[in-house]
Amino acid sequence: MTADSPATPSSHPSATRRRLLDRVLLRVQVAAVEPLAARTRRIVLAGAPLIDLPWTPGQSVSVLFVDPSAPGSWLRNPRDMKRSYSVWDADPTAGRLELAVYDHGGDSPGATWSRTVQPGDDVITTKPDGHLTARPDAAHHLFVGDDTAAVPLSAILRALPAGTEARAIFECDDPADELPPPGARDATATFRTTWVHRKGASAASSPLLPRAVAELDLPEQPGVAYVAGEARTVQSVRNHLVNDRGWPRRAVLTEPFWTPGKRGMD
Repeated sequence: MTADSPATPSSHPSATRRRLLDRVLLRVQVAAVEPLAARTRRIVLAGAPLIDLPWTPGQSVSVLFVDPSAPGSWLRNPRDMKRSYSVWDADPTAGRLELAVYDHGGDSPGATWSRTVQPGDDVITTKPDGHLTARPDAAHHLFVGDDTAAVPLSAILRALPAGTEARAIFECDDPADELPPPGARDATATFRTTWVHRKGASAASSPLLPRAVAELDLPEQPGVAYVAGEARTVQSVRNHLVNDRGWPRRAVLTEPFWTPGKRGMD
């Protein structure tokens, strides 16, 4: 190519950037959108990039609202460009990935996308990732989380192996916000799920989950706890299990999904 000749598409910087990004991003389509609970929508993604895609229950993906390969995208505030959503279920054979998106209210990029997305829309996501996944060798399992955490924790519950014993306590505002029971894929995996309701109270620093966990009759031998949701509530539950119950800190897996007023977590 001479100095005066135009760049070919394959040599243009934006084309090269897109090829590199496509190695880590998934360009898929919305196959279905339906209510899963009063404030939670089930968004089904489909496409060839999802076929045989590795996925572990409990992981999440980031949905990008701006194509990072587009000119000028680097000028945008990164916190306005994407939001992370937990995977509700997946079928790698069929090339489908299901998100369950809770509506926090407001007009943030994530809230706006979740309310307006429609079947047929193109979507760019990252590949599933995250460390909040099952430890199948645990003596027993305890799942604790609010509306936002009930999605990945239910996915883990659903996939528990044979003979597993588990207990789950989830919090939401109203019974209409309860997610459908996860239902174990293995009939010999048994668990009980309890929902507690805020009834209009703030979800920030909610005392309901710590109180419900404190009232549980748990086995003397510590198991593994998966605690997720609002940051301060997560910390309170962890402190109870470690300080009051004597559980090893490494046996309490935590994931603070959101905190009041923090941009990028809405």
